[in-house]
Amino acid sequence: MNTQRKFTIQERSLQFAVKTAKFIDKLPKKYSAIEYAKQLIRSSASVGANLEEADGALSKKDFIHKVGIARKEAKESWYWLNLIKQVELISASEVKKELDWLINESKELKLILSSIINKTKTRG
Repeated sequence: MNTQRKFTIQERSLQFAVKTAKFIDKLPKKYSAIEYAKQLIRSSASVGANLEEADGALSKKDFIHKVGIARKEAKESWYWLNLIKQVELISASEVKKELDWLINESKELKLILSSIINKTKTRG
């Protein structure tokens, strides 16, 4: 029997933002890392913030719009994480594993949010 608890998308997006913030604190204090980190901290936290707004949406259209913004923020987070990887700002293997996890999670969040949008659009 699988007793592993499933996370809601809100919980998962919060976990993503928390892990991203902790990862950012491990980046070197170089100008490029600082600038990328500023963008990444905003986009990663915005995923969950927009999902919370979607939870209180006034209409189906409003809900789809807010989930769409969350999806855009997940895509933006994926971009900044990949940029950090490409410019090789991280050298420790443990931190590289964190970075790879975050890249994968941002991609999965984008896919989940796309699915939510598509299912919501097809419901009457």
